[in-house]
Amino acid sequence: MQFFTDVKDSLVESSSKTKLLMALLALLSVAGIAAWIYQLVCGLGVTGMSNITSWGMYIAMFMFFVGLSAGAMIVASAAHVFNVEWLKKITLPALICALVCICAGGLSILIDLGGLPRVWRMLTGPNFASPLLWDMCGITLFLIVNVVFLVCAVKGNADGMTKVARVALPVAVLVLCVDAWIFGLQEARAWYSAIMAPIFIASACDSGLSLILLVLIALEKAGIFSIAKETFTKIAGLLATFIAIDAFLIGCEILTMAYPGGHESVALAHMVSGATAPYFWFEIIAGLLIPFLILVFAKNRENTTLVLVSAVLVIVGVFCKRMWLLLTSFITPNVEGAPGITLGGSHAADGVGMWAIQGWYSASPVELIILVGMTALVALALIVLSKTFMKRTKELSGAAR
Repeated sequence: MQFFTDVKDSLVESSSKTKLLMALLALLSVAGIAAWIYQLVCGLGVTGMSNITSWGMYIAMFMFFVGLSAGAMIVASAAHVFNVEWLKKITLPALICALVCICAGGLSILIDLGGLPRVWRMLTGPNFASPLLWDMCGITLFLIVNVVFLVCAVKGNADGMTKVARVALPVAVLVLCVDAWIFGLQEARAWYSAIMAPIFIASACDSGLSLILLVLIALEKAGIFSIAKETFTKIAGLLATFIAIDAFLIGCEILTMAYPGGHESVALAHMVSGATAPYFWFEIIAGLLIPFLILVFAKNRENTTLVLVSAVLVIVGVFCKRMWLLLTSFITPNVEGAPGITLGGSHAADGVGMWAIQGWYSASPVELIILVGMTALVALALIVLSKTFMKRTKELSGAAR
């Protein structure tokens, strides 16, 4: 197939430094795959999850990568829907980011299931009232639209991109809303909030745009793709706007939780001074405040290094948000009275010790290796697909002339 031929040619033509980087990323990816195979053989008992904390690093990774993907798609599709010429110039890099990250999000769910045969349960016994099924359908539709949009972008089909963008924009927003509803519709948890969906959309936009900026910087340094300095500064300014909106929505949620008579004071205490406080404060200070204070000044937006640092901080901050959002509600089980929640048969010998009234979670070495491997695989895919599609686009545009 032509695609695989293009991939091969792109790899052969890469510089020595790029080949070395890709080899390192491939090695880390293999380590992650090996850790996943080990988990498949030994079961989810090798993770830090338990009956109390049934969701951990993998679900956080799922939310994180889906947010990156949908955020990139929103940027790419909005440029064509609203005819923003300067933003259209980054359509191809944005769509590549969206494709790679949505695949990573789907892979995160496969890893979390603990066994590949369990995938069929979603097909043989679907629960149409479950947001989990809605999410599976939404992500599948998103992937299809993403591929069609990307094909149009590679071929330079402007009319096709505009038509697909009109579908892609609402689909991207819908995927984020369904992800938010998985949490926000659980009345027994601290996730229960009317603005959970807007929070997901805002954090997806700032993290997705940050990833696009990192890819643009890398592509320009490699001499593969470049944009005008004015366009770059405009994108950085747009990121500052997204950061401000994200911070505002988080502030609204915290105010609601802290208001006297509220039912989420315990969860808020865990966030600001408890077990999940490091994640929370890193996001607030390093993921929102510092990047905003950097990018709010026009002169700083012209500095590539400062924009790069801001983008990295935003992305790490959003990952921390996924962690504190997920884990805070698991600390206090949603059951009342003793003995609590059983920890499973492996603790039965302890008698009373097999019951717990408070949740805890610490990612195991297996989970951390899989996280590193997944991140490396995403970076490797971004490099390979960017080189392949950028080259193909240049060839097609040259032939058209």
